[in-house]
Amino acid sequence: MSPPDETSFSQPPRALPDIAPAPAPAHHSAFSRLRNYFLTGLILVGPIYITINLTWWFINWVDDLMRPFIPVGLRAETYLPFMVPGYGLIAALIALTLLGFLAASLIGRTLVEFSENLLNRMPIVRPIYKTMKQIFETLFSKGGSSFRKVALAEFPTGMWSVVFLATPPADELAERMPGGDYVSCFLPCTPNPTTGFFFYAPRSHVIELDITVEQAMALIMSAGMVQPNPDAQKRLAALVENGRASQGPAVLAAPPVAPAK
Repeated sequence: MSPPDETSFSQPPRALPDIAPAPAPAHHSAFSRLRNYFLTGLILVGPIYITINLTWWFINWVDDLMRPFIPVGLRAETYLPFMVPGYGLIAALIALTLLGFLAASLIGRTLVEFSENLLNRMPIVRPIYKTMKQIFETLFSKGGSSFRKVALAEFPTGMWSVVFLATPPADELAERMPGGDYVSCFLPCTPNPTTGFFFYAPRSHVIELDITVEQAMALIMSAGMVQPNPDAQKRLAALVENGRASQGPAVLAAPPVAPAK
């Protein structure tokens, strides 16, 4: 038997012909397009519909609240065969503006001080009024320090939670806390951010985030489905890793490498 020719081994292997993938069934592609069209329409119409309904509910709620205080001769339905939505809201805005103008004057300040002194003498009403007044002054005053910063706090231990930083603790509380500087943290619940947990944490154990309060609210209310912008999300992951490393990084042994043959 003669040995094989050496030239036969030097020839390059033949390339296999390209095999085109089998086309997808026509009914599957048509169904996918219809599904995408439906989801696109739902994403477009859903937020608009919910926003309009919530706005309409708020306007009607204010109208119903203000209707008993508006004389019958000044109501729109007295002269029109239908109700005009929004007149109660306009009346409320005008009334609040006039009250603020009167309260800024000398007579208004005197009446406000007299009313506050009267409420402060009532045993049951006094704590409720003082608490509500402090909350409203903090939320709506120009120099108020409401939730303006978002941070990460290790709560509970071993887990990182998104919290809102509020005012620092009062001097009486800060003097009794061991350690250094503390901050007030509010941990909202999902999907209702009006409830949650309030606690004080050392400032060194809190990692401030470079995201807005609106982005954090969307993150909490959507249970993590609506993430911040990609850059902020990368910084968030990096901050979590740095926080874990600062708490005491675990030393992992490198896997053995097989020697090269």
